Amino acid sequence: MKGISHFITGVAIATFFPDVVRQAELGALLPMLGGIGGILPDTLDFKFARYWEKFDLEIDPGLEPDAGAIADQLVAAMRKAYNTGVSQNVIAHTIRLGADLWREYIIRFALQEAEVAVSVGPLVNTGQVAYVGTEPAGATEARRQVGVPVVHTYSDEYRVNIFTGPTFRFTRDGDSLVVDFLDWHHRWSHSLLLAVAVGVVMGLLLTVIGERALALWGGVLTWLGFSGHILEDQLGHMGSNLFWPLTRKRIPGPGLIHAGDAIPNFLTVWTSLALIIFNLDRFSSHPMLPHLTYLLGVLGVPWLVLGGVYVWRKNRARLSQEALRQTEKIAEAEIAELT
Repeated sequence: MKGISHFITGVAIATFFPDVVRQAELGALLPMLGGIGGILPDTLDFKFARYWEKFDLEIDPGLEPDAGAIADQLVAAMRKAYNTGVSQNVIAHTIRLGADLWREYIIRFALQEAEVAVSVGPLVNTGQVAYVGTEPAGATEARRQVGVPVVHTYSDEYRVNIFTGPTFRFTRDGDSLVVDFLDWHHRWSHSLLLAVAVGVVMGLLLTVIGERALALWGGVLTWLGFSGHILEDQLGHMGSNLFWPLTRKRIPGPGLIHAGDAIPNFLTVWTSLALIIFNLDRFSSHPMLPHLTYLLGVLGVPWLVLGGVYVWRKNRARLSQEALRQTEKIAEAEIAELT
């Protein structure tokens, strides 16, 4: 989820408490603490955790990338992690050619074939819009066998194009090699136990400068906003380390959404705003909204329509991907017969 989605979710959670709404009417900014709690986990990750990362391998593709060389480096790191049992942390750097010009390349981890495929793509701008016809001439894809079973926890394909490239941690788990994407993300910062600790700290800070009741609500709302962020993220593929420091691994999510998906983010913001209006009305001295009609119309219809479109698009993309892979297998089999 985007930052605005997490923030507005935290504010919406705060408005479910009548005392908070009444204090907000008197000028208290308590709902904002719910929003601050909502954006805090990602703030900890992107402003602190990412800069503590150390890499065993940094892939610099150069200005004229060689797909084979990139694939060889990835496979070498994967085999090293598998053979030694020591995790390998790898970053694939982007290719910047100008102020608003980048060369895209794609990394794909194929499970069934246990291979890594790298292909060099077109030029793109910072908006990730490709310039048609700018793909390099000649062979632009290379495939390398890993030689061991591969398991990925996020996605099988990564487009490396703008700003900072993706990071991967290769770890042996039994007889398989696990590929973790952005290993520094959704770890200690996305813990429900840390959410409690952050709420306690906020409450103690507010005790020094405010009334005890205000401090109590501030701690509770920060805790709830923080926890709401974690639970929203848990709907995705990456998952979170929900019980750090008691646990060390992320618990995988069901993969219902991706962080950048437009429809889930829109529905989250829309729902949060609708609930804020609903709660402010029902806790006011003169409620005006017909509750059932409002909820069915303002929430039910958008979720039914946009949710249906989202599910349809995901199913269509999945079927298209399966068809493409089947075509690739048929083509490879035909080439093998000819040779």
